[in-house]
Amino acid sequence: MKHLNLNRSMLIPLIVLLGFALMQSCKKEVVEVEKLRVDTLVKRDTLIRRDTIIKNDTTIVIVRRDSIIIRRDTIYIGMPYIKAPIRSATAGSNLYITSFFEYMPAPGQFINTGFGTIDEAKLILKNKDNLLTLGACGGYVVYGFDHTVLNVSNKEDIIVYGNAFNMFAEPGVIWVMADENGNGKPDDTWYELKGSQYGKEGYIRNYAVTYTKPASDADDIAWSDNQGNTGFVKKNIFNTQPYWPQWITANQYTLTGTQLPSSNVDDSNPEYITSRAFDYGYADNTLDGDKVDISNAIDKDGKRVKLKGIDFIKIQTGILYDMGWLGEQSTEVFGIADLSMVN
Repeated sequence: MKHLNLNRSMLIPLIVLLGFALMQSCKKEVVEVEKLRVDTLVKRDTLIRRDTIIKNDTTIVIVRRDSIIIRRDTIYIGMPYIKAPIRSATAGSNLYITSFFEYMPAPGQFINTGFGTIDEAKLILKNKDNLLTLGACGGYVVYGFDHTVLNVSNKEDIIVYGNAFNMFAEPGVIWVMADENGNGKPDDTWYELKGSQYGKEGYIRNYAVTYTKPASDADDIAWSDNQGNTGFVKKNIFNTQPYWPQWITANQYTLTGTQLPSSNVDDSNPEYITSRAFDYGYADNTLDGDKVDISNAIDKDGKRVKLKGIDFIKIQTGILYDMGWLGEQSTEVFGIADLSMVN
């Protein structure tokens, strides 16, 4: 057997060539994994061996590497990762929302009262003692925190205080945003927090409803949506003020978002109408506040995204339904807090 004699001048190029080949091999494996679209995660210190299949409901992850040990807190495979600066909480940080940005309610029976004005929307800041109505379907409000609310693994991160009670909820869709450009304004991308009604009959993304100003404040307010439906936000005898937001001067305006099913409403007995809570994931849904997890954020295509934390939150009435003498379904908010700071 002959020995292969390599001098230093030959050895160095060979080492470089082998290193390059190894890098290309690793790169190929990484790309192969990243092409997979999954909704699962690999926990800390998980050992993934070649051709391991990790199942999570209907999701399957196939990792084609000899072996790899994950030593970060949590790694999401194949999931869009949203990069944004983190504003760490300090001893002086407030657990509640501290910044008001926009109040765009739909018409409703409590609009233009002490529960439905821009001034009232600002009173929600830094407490949970004041009530704000969002009007009919699509009405919303936007707030910000004085720090980034972190997405804590396997924990709920935010609590939204509403006006729900036994057998009567008015569920609202919750949207979150990270301050990706770092300018302190909610002008990046909104992500819906996926709740229990996602994908069920009556759940509609990219829903749009247009309200038309009536000729008289005493008249019902007409609406039409992008599904071909029409109807009215009806006046009732208990609230006689204008239902059209008085600071909106246009004759029409359109609100877009996600519509939730009205399957929770039972008006078979007009004298005793009920509106049951959904299982999870919505504002004004359960007694004592609704806890939600930032990890449930989804993009415009319904695919999960990975957020380290969020800086802004939007609450939006999710159901379009006239409940007779009780008026329209209208999500209401008392306050919003960082759950990690709530005692």
